[in-house]
Amino acid sequence: MLGLPGLRTTRPGTDAQRRLADAYGRVAADLRLSLTDRCNLRCTYCMPAEGLDWMARDELLDDDEIVRLVRIGAERLGITTVRLTGGEPLLRKGLEGLVARLAALDPAPVLALTTNGIGLASRAQGLKDAGLDRINVSLDTLDPETFATLTRRRRHADVLAGVRAARAAGLDPVKINAVLMRGVNDHEAPSMLRWALEEGVQLRFIEQMPLDAQHGWRRTEMVTAAETLARLRTEFSLVVDPAHAAARGSAPAELFRVVGTDQTVGVIASVTQPFCGSCDRVRLTADGQIRTCLFAREESDLRVLLRGGADDATIADAWVTAVAGKQPGHGIDDPSFLQPDRPMSAIGG
Repeated sequence: MLGLPGLRTTRPGTDAQRRLADAYGRVAADLRLSLTDRCNLRCTYCMPAEGLDWMARDELLDDDEIVRLVRIGAERLGITTVRLTGGEPLLRKGLEGLVARLAALDPAPVLALTTNGIGLASRAQGLKDAGLDRINVSLDTLDPETFATLTRRRRHADVLAGVRAARAAGLDPVKINAVLMRGVNDHEAPSMLRWALEEGVQLRFIEQMPLDAQHGWRRTEMVTAAETLARLRTEFSLVVDPAHAAARGSAPAELFRVVGTDQTVGVIASVTQPFCGSCDRVRLTADGQIRTCLFAREESDLRVLLRGGADDATIADAWVTAVAGKQPGHGIDDPSFLQPDRPMSAIGG
């Protein structure tokens, strides 16, 4: 991996806080926690139509193991935010109970969830009551037919109902994650923003990343953040949100204020303008592997420690060691870049 400008090389911290620090001065405080690799959609940019070979049930961390790892992270390692992901996390049996257990930890992390919205309509209030703080819903189109083309499922109305239910439950701000595909839905950017303004949700466009199981991603076919902004500006006046720009920190989205409103639209330029230098994330897969980056080629096994009787200190030490070896950047523009073996559904977004 190539180094990134502005990264300061330091030795990982060894103080009593046991921060999850790497060799480039970054400290991980945001845990992306995958609950399952299973999904009820078959998005073309994620997996083949026939799906994938799912993990065996005994390979997955159970609720007790998840709660223990999050407790270690919050108590000993400075984890302050936990985002539950998948696959599709709503497919995890007993999700509301798990959320309640995580919310009861002391210190309790901020709890967020990323979902495709299928089934959310009947569960949003229960998740809020259990202690969920925030939610992101993936939605790439407003056209039911395009949705069916992209996801290979006819569940568009269910997703829209889930978005409305999340707002009604008070999971604000409801964020909508959209990926534009050239020649498929890229023309919808302005109409999606108009819908988001009307619905009172925060729309964020994300550049497509090389995380598909088919390894079919091509940089030349990706709709860039610059192209997305150009399309939006054909119908909207956008200005950089000064308050967000001053306090952006590790936030992946660059926010733009829609002139004439008090709302914003975000653009996440993961490929063309990577934010690796301020990354504060660490990932835990559904089978208990620590990953320091979406594009990491190596993992560190915490499940074997959990099931082998390791104490909290030993697990914390292994976690610290894993993050200390984090690479400076994802290296997508490096000629030596190799797409990770695991697809997004098995890594957890």
